[in-house]
Amino acid sequence: MRRVQICLMAAGLLLLPAWAPAPEIGPSLLWGIVLYFVLVLLIVAAMLGLSYVLGERHAGRARDEPYESGVPPTGSGHIRFDVKFYAVALFFVIFDIETVFILAWAIAARALGWPAYIDMAVFVIILVAALVYLWRSGALAWGTSARLAAADENPKLGKE
Repeated sequence: MRRVQICLMAAGLLLLPAWAPAPEIGPSLLWGIVLYFVLVLLIVAAMLGLSYVLGERHAGRARDEPYESGVPPTGSGHIRFDVKFYAVALFFVIFDIETVFILAWAIAARALGWPAYIDMAVFVIILVAALVYLWRSGALAWGTSARLAAADENPKLGKE
């Protein structure tokens, strides 16, 4: 139960001074969290509903065209992007989310103790292993020659 309290404090759901003892998690705290999320959903629904009801609707040919800073659009709007752009974006999102996990752990590290430290050490080791794999396979290399060189070094890793 203490671990749940510490995780809630790390997530920002329990805002207490550092010297205050954490309250027991009971129905009143859980109802408060549920009520908070229901209120957030109601506010979002109200904002979307009001924008739909009060928003202006324009019909016409100009409405369906993309805005190009006053310049008439030329060519197709469907441009093929190389996969590496999507891969870099995906890697960024993955490592960014993992950074959030590490920061939440760092906030509550002292209270969580050694078991959480060992868990986080294993987590970071897995992250480093994934980063080394991506690096060695050439997924982080932008140039074709760098990617082919990485594939030549280690033929087991992803050749294109």
